[in-house]
Amino acid sequence: MHAAHAHHHLPSSGRALTAVAVSATLHCLTGCAIGEVLGMAIGTALGFSDWGTVALAVALAFVFGYSLTSLPLLRAGLALGAVIPIALASDTFSIAVMELVDNLVVIAVPGALEAGLGTWLFWGTLSFALSIAFVAAVPVNRWLIARGKGHAVVHRTGIHGGPSPRLVGAIVAVGFVFGVAVLIAEA
Repeated sequence: MHAAHAHHHLPSSGRALTAVAVSATLHCLTGCAIGEVLGMAIGTALGFSDWGTVALAVALAFVFGYSLTSLPLLRAGLALGAVIPIALASDTFSIAVMELVDNLVVIAVPGALEAGLGTWLFWGTLSFALSIAFVAAVPVNRWLIARGKGHAVVHRTGIHGGPSPRLVGAIVAVGFVFGVAVLIAEA
């Protein structure tokens, strides 16, 4: 697997670089979204404060983000000691940007966290916020990849995993439309 992949270089500019950055961001968003949704749902259901809910969501976003990068590498036989620095290098900045943007949006929407799990406002705000976080992280990942950092670190291993970027992209698009519709209806 490594030998076949060794001759494939990542683009350093143009549309090809943007396409790689979008794909990398969709991969990163998958882990972030799983952790964010779980954290928001658990924190809200248990009546945590806004900041307690945000802290739980951020922590779980990092856990799931790193896990989605690490599991394919571990399954391919890489040692945990080799996988940890790869996951940290490839995902940390992207997850941090997504979490910052996502949580700022959720907090900025009045009553979103207090709305409760059974409301359209809660889920619409979360869907909208994750979509905006994706858009904010694409240029970050593009910049990192162009410099051989971020997702480029995982790419060099030749080992990739996770859900299809097309599927995740479709879910993000639906989530954005759903979120906008809910926020407009609530306004």
